[in-house]
Amino acid sequence: MGHNEPRSLTVGSRPKEKVYRVALARVLRRVLMLALVVWAAATINFFLPRLATGRDPVREKLGQLVATGGIRQEGIEEMVRAYQVKFGLDKPLWVQYGHYLSDIFTLDFGYSLALYPSRVSDLVGNAMPWSIGLLLAATLISFVAGNILGALSAWPRVPRICRMLVVPVIAISAIPFFLLGLILVYLMGVQLELFPISGGYTPGVFPALSFDFAFDVLRHSVLPALSLILAGLGFWALGMRGMIVSTIGEDFMKLAQATGLKRGTIFFRYAIRNAILPQYTALGLSLGYLVSGQVAVEVVFDYPGIGTLLFSAIKTSDYTLINGIVFFTIVSIGLMTVILDLSYPLLDPRIGHRRKT
Repeated sequence: MGHNEPRSLTVGSRPKEKVYRVALARVLRRVLMLALVVWAAATINFFLPRLATGRDPVREKLGQLVATGGIRQEGIEEMVRAYQVKFGLDKPLWVQYGHYLSDIFTLDFGYSLALYPSRVSDLVGNAMPWSIGLLLAATLISFVAGNILGALSAWPRVPRICRMLVVPVIAISAIPFFLLGLILVYLMGVQLELFPISGGYTPGVFPALSFDFAFDVLRHSVLPALSLILAGLGFWALGMRGMIVSTIGEDFMKLAQATGLKRGTIFFRYAIRNAILPQYTALGLSLGYLVSGQVAVEVVFDYPGIGTLLFSAIKTSDYTLINGIVFFTIVSIGLMTVILDLSYPLLDPRIGHRRKT
């Protein structure tokens, strides 16, 4: 026995160490895959705007200033060349690409071409909290409300109103974000005058950490948030309804009912918990897009978020600003995908990271 005990401890510890090594290898593979995806997407992000537009943003911006009387026509070519040298646009494309790769590792995207001397990091940093706050609240509200409504609509012996609400909710979700936003602007902003129709806060108000400013921001975010919530409710409700319908017939559901558990316990702990995993995947991918904002909704409501900033950058061919916004979007989506993959076993113990032997 004395000789066997150390051997049994050593043998027993090997499977546990192997599980840890497999889990660590899985994490490293996901991180390497994330780095590869970010590099590939960043490369496409660099070349696509330059090859698609074929426009010179410096010459275009200076031409606009000449047209509005901001600068004089004389010496415009010398100014164009000077700005091209400053932004590195006079160098070959492969040299610009090398500088671009070195800059993204330090998260330094330089100056905005159209809004010089503003830096890309400052512009993105100022706009990102607006988009994250708006989309995070709207996404979570629509996710919770839509899933509960979809689950109730498929659950037997529930009030009839739960089933009747699904049809109009799905019909409303078929309306595009921007069109739904215009309808809300007309009804609740113009006709009823309940909420402001544009902007992030009242013009002339100085941003400050105060209750009045927070309430003003909240009133301005109601209409864009409501358009996102109404457009997302049907998506979540329809998906959860289908999952609940397929879950009701499972053996574990019949066993839970046969053991005499309460209907609420069966509904939340058995039905929703087993049906939520695909919805959780879609939620994670939706949260990954928080950084990029909803371009159509933000433009319709003139909301000072990333979507409006990206729309402005595309109009002016502001390559550096486009690169910065798209890069942060790529990284956020990639990180959320990795987090989803690694967190699945926490939601469903049947999904493990152990390699099959």
